[in-house]
Amino acid sequence: MEVLYERCAGLDVHKKIVVAARTQPGAGKERVRSVAQFGTTTPDLLQLVDWLHAGGVTHVAMESTGEFWKPLYNLLESEFTVLLVNPQHVKNVPGRKTDLKDAEWLNELLAHGLLRASFIPPVAQRDLRDLTRHRTTLVEERVRVVNRVQKLLEGANIKLASVASDVLGVSGRAMLNALVAGQVDPAILANLARGKLRDKLTELERALTGVVRPHHRFLLAQQLAHIDFLDEQIAAVSQAIDQHIAVMSSDTPKSSGDSTTSDPAATGTRKGLAPMAPAVAIPILDMVPGIDLRVAEVWMAELGTDMSRFPTDDDGAAWAGLAPGNYESAGRRHSGRLRQGNRALRNALIQAAWAAAHTKGTYLAAQYHRLAARRGRKRALVAVAHSIFVIVYHMLRDHTPYVELGGNYFDERQKDKVINRLRKRIEKLGYIAHIELAPAAT
Repeated sequence: MEVLYERCAGLDVHKKIVVAARTQPGAGKERVRSVAQFGTTTPDLLQLVDWLHAGGVTHVAMESTGEFWKPLYNLLESEFTVLLVNPQHVKNVPGRKTDLKDAEWLNELLAHGLLRASFIPPVAQRDLRDLTRHRTTLVEERVRVVNRVQKLLEGANIKLASVASDVLGVSGRAMLNALVAGQVDPAILANLARGKLRDKLTELERALTGVVRPHHRFLLAQQLAHIDFLDEQIAAVSQAIDQHIAVMSSDTPKSSGDSTTSDPAATGTRKGLAPMAPAVAIPILDMVPGIDLRVAEVWMAELGTDMSRFPTDDDGAAWAGLAPGNYESAGRRHSGRLRQGNRALRNALIQAAWAAAHTKGTYLAAQYHRLAARRGRKRALVAVAHSIFVIVYHMLRDHTPYVELGGNYFDERQKDKVINRLRKRIEKLGYIAHIELAPAAT
């Protein structure tokens, strides 16, 4: 097999060690292989960089093992062409598993051009990823603390959640603060209600009649303080995200709009359109039902606006973990479970799909209800999330706004079938249906 890269290296990365195997041309057609082992501290990794330079290495391959590849990638990306590969794609022959053989196997595959690199965003986008993922962690922690507050109230016979839709809303928080302060009179607590909740004062008095002991007040005070702290942290991280997106947008090259180049890689998208600036793309994404500011920011962090990274929307959906796997044997198709992908983006899009499913008169809501009746709600959510990905992919690639197809889109495509089905249902009830076209509105 032809050798594409004569001077390359494979790295087997672990928490404490990195095993490296490099090859370089020898006498005639012979290839000389060298192996070495290094630590994972920055001085050790700099020695690895010098060792690779000493062999004239131009291309380096390593597996994406947890977070251990990141320190090495930070030092190598500006020095070599680095390929971060999926470990599932480079499995060696069973029974030959050692760190040295793993490094040599990676080196061999790289030399013959048999590796496909994973998508690694630029530094600014990776920094934005850290911010958005940290905010997601904080939001999830806040949800857990709110659930613990609800559990504590149930243990104290306080049934506030049965009356108020938001236990930590303005009214609910005032009542909880009063409980922490030692107030136990249900009438006084109920009178703290605001807005429409005041119409339920009698129900509130019954719900706020409980058995609140000192340890309940102590724990409730701790949990409320924790929630306040998390709210401050979320607000601070959101502000940092806004600032980071503004900086990224100022560094994004402006699209000329009239470029005639036919090379998509040179322009970022097809049709000669440069990638949008994140600050410009986020309001456009917000037009899609279900997508809010946070989901749009997660998209910017995980995938960005350059859709040329994926030849088709199917490739992008597979990368996001929203495409079914292929498992066919002997002519039979087996489990099509979702493949592993970018979990942060997939979770955000599924949340967006859930929000879109509850909108009125939209294509995505119609798609959800159409599929949920036949395949179940979970599969329908994944399908809607896939549709949202495809929509956003084309909006960013072609610089086009969102076009709403309407909630009756599927009925319009099969109008005759819908009419016949409804007519038969009416006839089964013992009625005669007469259908005629309504006059056009003037």
